[in-house]
Amino acid sequence: MTARNDFVATFGGVFEHSPFIAERAYDGGMIFVPLTAKGVHEAMVAVFRAADPQEKLGILNAHPDLAGKLAIAGGLTEESKNEQAGAGLDRLSPDEHARFTELNAAYVAKFGFPFIIAVKGLTRDDILAAFETRVGNDADQEFATACAQVERIAHLRLLALLPET
Repeated sequence: MTARNDFVATFGGVFEHSPFIAERAYDGGMIFVPLTAKGVHEAMVAVFRAADPQEKLGILNAHPDLAGKLAIAGGLTEESKNEQAGAGLDRLSPDEHARFTELNAAYVAKFGFPFIIAVKGLTRDDILAAFETRVGNDADQEFATACAQVERIAHLRLLALLPET
């Protein structure tokens, strides 16, 4: 296996189901040894920010609904499963689950992509409050917010794999 293949195999899922981010960062000569969370994140974020709007939308749409059908069916990536469980989204009451389902539907109908938030360190109440606030945003503001959250999720995932600096 080549160094490129190893890199993509290890970091291709940092941006949810979007290995092209890792591929472009590697192919663009943006990855330096020793690998650090900061360095790899900077490279991958540069690629993400340079992606065209349709590619960014594809990455947003690769994220699962919070406490949604994929979570119930066990279809989340291991990272998403652990992140949602860490925030208690796998232990919602029926009323909480109904509220998340309602907000997910309203959010996707309005913006065309799922609600994305870096859940690490947040409680169900924190997430619900952010959800209820952000569903009121305009489309441009929410696209930018969702992209910033994707970048934060990527950073948190890299911190779990690599030293910070």
